[in-house]
Amino acid sequence: MGAKLEEIKNGASVRGIASNQPVHVISVDWIGDQAINVVYRDHNGTVAESVLYRDDEHRLEVEQNGRPWSFDADGALLRLVTEANRIKLAHYFDPYLAIHTSMVDPLPHQISAVYGEMLPRQPLRFLLADDPGAGKTIMAGLLIKELIARSDLERCLIVAPGSLVEQWQDELGQKFNLEFDILTRDMIETSRSGNPFTDRDRLIVRLDVLARNEDLQEKLMSAREWDLIICDEAHRMSATYFGGDVKYTRRYQVGQKLGQVCRHLLLMSATPHNGKEEDFQLFMALLDGDRFEGRFRDGVHYADTADMMRRLTKEELLRFDGRPLFPERRAYTVKYELSEGEAALYTAVTDYVRTEMNRVQRFAEGDGKKRNNVGFALQILQRRLASSPAAIYQSLKRRRERLETELGEARLANAGRRADIAVPKVNPDMLGNIDEYGQDEIDELEDLISTGATTAETVEQLALEVETLKGLELMALGVLRSGVDTKWSQLNRILDDDLMVDAAGNRRKLIIFTEPKDTLNYLLDKVRARIGNAEAVDVIHGGVSREERRKVVERFMQDKDMLVLIANDAAGEGVNLQRGHLMVNYDLPWNPNKIEQRFGRIHRIGQTEVCHLWNLVAADTREGEVYARLLEKLEAAREALGGRVYDVLGELFEGTALKDLLFQAIQYGEQEEVKARLFQQVDGAVDQTHLLELLRRRALTNDTMPEARVEELRLEMERAEALRLQPHHIQSFFVESFQHLGGRIKRREEGRWEITHVPVRIRERDRQIGTGAPIQKQYERICFEKDKINQQPVAAFVCPGHPLLEAVISLVREQYEQIMRQGAILVDDTDAGEALSAVFLLEHSVHDGRLTSLGKPHTLSQKLQFAAIDKAGNATNAGIAPHLNLRPATPDEIAAVRSHLDEGWLTTDLEKTAIRFATVELAQHHVAEVKARRLPEIDKVEQEVRARLKKEINYWDSRAFELKEEEKAGKKTRLNWQNAQRRAEDLAERQKRRMDQLEKERFISSQPPRVRGGMVVIPRGLLDAQNAAPIGNHFSEDPAARRAIELAAMEAVMAAERALGNTPTDVSMQKIGYDIASHDPTTGHLRFIEVKGRIDGADSVMITRQEIITSLHEPEKFILAVVPVSNGYAHEPRYIRGPLVEREPSFLETAIQFHLPRLLERAEAPR
Repeated sequence: MGAKLEEIKNGASVRGIASNQPVHVISVDWIGDQAINVVYRDHNGTVAESVLYRDDEHRLEVEQNGRPWSFDADGALLRLVTEANRIKLAHYFDPYLAIHTSMVDPLPHQISAVYGEMLPRQPLRFLLADDPGAGKTIMAGLLIKELIARSDLERCLIVAPGSLVEQWQDELGQKFNLEFDILTRDMIETSRSGNPFTDRDRLIVRLDVLARNEDLQEKLMSAREWDLIICDEAHRMSATYFGGDVKYTRRYQVGQKLGQVCRHLLLMSATPHNGKEEDFQLFMALLDGDRFEGRFRDGVHYADTADMMRRLTKEELLRFDGRPLFPERRAYTVKYELSEGEAALYTAVTDYVRTEMNRVQRFAEGDGKKRNNVGFALQILQRRLASSPAAIYQSLKRRRERLETELGEARLANAGRRADIAVPKVNPDMLGNIDEYGQDEIDELEDLISTGATTAETVEQLALEVETLKGLELMALGVLRSGVDTKWSQLNRILDDDLMVDAAGNRRKLIIFTEPKDTLNYLLDKVRARIGNAEAVDVIHGGVSREERRKVVERFMQDKDMLVLIANDAAGEGVNLQRGHLMVNYDLPWNPNKIEQRFGRIHRIGQTEVCHLWNLVAADTREGEVYARLLEKLEAAREALGGRVYDVLGELFEGTALKDLLFQAIQYGEQEEVKARLFQQVDGAVDQTHLLELLRRRALTNDTMPEARVEELRLEMERAEALRLQPHHIQSFFVESFQHLGGRIKRREEGRWEITHVPVRIRERDRQIGTGAPIQKQYERICFEKDKINQQPVAAFVCPGHPLLEAVISLVREQYEQIMRQGAILVDDTDAGEALSAVFLLEHSVHDGRLTSLGKPHTLSQKLQFAAIDKAGNATNAGIAPHLNLRPATPDEIAAVRSHLDEGWLTTDLEKTAIRFATVELAQHHVAEVKARRLPEIDKVEQEVRARLKKEINYWDSRAFELKEEEKAGKKTRLNWQNAQRRAEDLAERQKRRMDQLEKERFISSQPPRVRGGMVVIPRGLLDAQNAAPIGNHFSEDPAARRAIELAAMEAVMAAERALGNTPTDVSMQKIGYDIASHDPTTGHLRFIEVKGRIDGADSVMITRQEIITSLHEPEKFILAVVPVSNGYAHEPRYIRGPLVEREPSFLETAIQFHLPRLLERAEAPR
């Protein structure tokens, strides 16, 4: 029989209004006498309303006395589903979850960027501008993983230069277990929906693929919104002012579109500022167009970007122990003079290049494409001349063969008429941005142009050039066969340098950078012969496959017998080689920024040795003379300014690029006035004043990472380590739940398991909720600890986010969620008291005035808390996971304390008491905390937007007036006054819309806390008092006496710690697995101390599951302090260090009783 409509009253708990879950009735309005309109809050906290008729009465059920809690559910299942919810909401309990579940050991600056700068921003519009080598990919991976854990990220797009997309895919997969697809042409053409951006939720796309393809951009704009877009090397999305107009590059326009289709936007660039403030502000407009509206006018505009970006330079980065993160860098210029034969070849080839370059000038007003191609071909030839005899010989030979073929075809086709010489088909964008492409693409382009581009326009001219090339080829072959190579001789001497061997006489690892593949292969043979072991030398170039390149890098990093890596710029960007600290630039790049990129392969995170670089340069060549001058000046600057000079190499030459100076030296280097001018330009570029300005500009912000902040972060991380969910909490929950769902799992090697059967329903659930790799039918090995993965066989790392764990959590929650609202009775075997308590899990959220894309309130922050309520209605914090320390009560135990369970206070509205406690203790502090963080941010944005737009509105109002007056006077104007007036009006409307948006963000409010689950807890002492299951007397029987013992023990340990010079903090009320966090100033670390006061002579001590797991999480820092107390006097504490058990307890174990005398055998005095 259902309830009557008259029984549905305000505050009642009713089933049948929304499915079978009980809802809380907020208000009831009668509609006549046959229907009511009910406003209610469901178990998820959602407020809704429904009209109920007399016909609905049969399904309505009013909970007795408004109390939904029967506390008669299965206690074991309640523990299981409560833990499933805790792990699902893991970031509430483990604030550094991504760190604990990723294959990284992040550094202070990386942690502060992710957890201090980016995660708190809602929405995120941010520029991460730390120096190269600071690990920005790691920061991005941690951000992605944390947003996923917070259910704030489903769709993520990464936009990167073509040469870096594979590195992004590898690092996210290997270090964070995040599977991303790289957008390919085939993916575009075979898209199921016709839009690859709709088909996949995690994509990596090449910036230039997107910039050149307008159809693809349209697909991007029409796809679903992205939760996060990350743009790497974002400075490539540039725009600049020419005259009064902005020149938007296609990349910049892509950046504008990306900002329109995402909630969170992260730009990453180590070089966001090119020296022009107006260009920098155009770049920052990609993040906030209102704050950077209009052209920057010095003295009128001021932009504070401190809240939109973070920039730390290498010199400011520290390790957790306070030492500098990056070691010193030293570079040496090794000059050499060409032999007679080499000098003759140099002169002959340079004359050919100069002659052809002079002929190229004829195309200046005509065929620009041909001029660019030929000019580029000649540059390649000159660089290969400087590289090695093998490179110039092979290049001349290939060019002669290609042009000879062209000549034969032209003679056949034209019979002496003007030759129709084929022009190599080259993408002009690629030619203009050659340094932004992968080495394999560069190698292919250089080979195509260097062999085919020519100034010849007739058969006769082509024949003459072929004959010239034959002579040069013969000379080069002679030099190659002579065996005289002065450049190799210099490298040979470097290989004998004292730095090449360690103190034990073992050869150290070395990287040799070259450019052409011919030189690379030439050096491979020579160095192998010199070292005497072919296996000790390997190569990386554009033709080496991605997989093979990874293997070579792995060998260099891990195999002590691999000593020398010879590489071109295929290893110059995105490859980590810090296992070595010695490098030789056999070929100097004509783009000085590549010197820093190459140096950055060894001068990066993880490097502990001073890094040494030798630069080889032929000082008696025209271009070598200029380069030698640059290197000498750089070395002098390094003496004064330190290794920072290497960080601005790419910015030294403003206006004229270094490659242009070098080519001018080749063309006109015999003219003394030209040489003097080139030297002057080099000297100006490396002038200390200029360098200091570049370094000041490079800093951009006042961001620092002081030692005090590093210390604070380290202590935060130590506390988080003690409380983390991975591995032990995750492992025990997974094993228990997986077996409960019918899975078969066996323990194998220490910390590793084999799964022989995954039930169909788990695999099916993954198909419904999964976003990553599919679940397998069986797993040869799984593990829960990072250091257990790479054993044989390699194990799958099961952690939050892994499809197997996510499917298990989903099924447990679906099957048993109702149990949390039903409640169960559990036992606390460590509590010697005799008073029952009720424990509730509460959730609270803070919203602002915005709505999500689904029309729901925009959540700024959420928190979970367990609260305990006693008979008197007093509520206290119950700790971070009280259910883990409680076991299900047996029927006999429940029967033994039935009279206590039937007491009236348990039939009152306990939920209301819990909510009242959470509202005062949790919600009030929570909303104040969010406001303290968000309101200053909003005020800053409002101030900046209002100031900028007001000045722009005034400017265009003024321009409209001036233009109107000029038009009245009969003057012609480029812009009519109506357009200027319209611009001012549009800006005013934009300002209004933005202010309205900011007002919604400012409307921060607390949502009512809601109860997610509950339980009644029977203390061990009450069972003992009822003689249900006596377990011996190891406590004092009197509650007051017990409390006195606990306090005496705590004070004794606090005093002992102070006597040692430490700073102890009492955290016992937090119930987090230890009682005291004590800071040791000599080591800088924390000690986590669990205090157990015992009556003198007690024979046992009970340790909770949480305390045991804390000892496993922090074995070096955990201390169990046992304090004998007699007659109110606490004796000297005894310290038991390290883990209390050898392996983690099973999920069913809630506490372990230890034999105290045996435990004390390993105890010691405090130290």
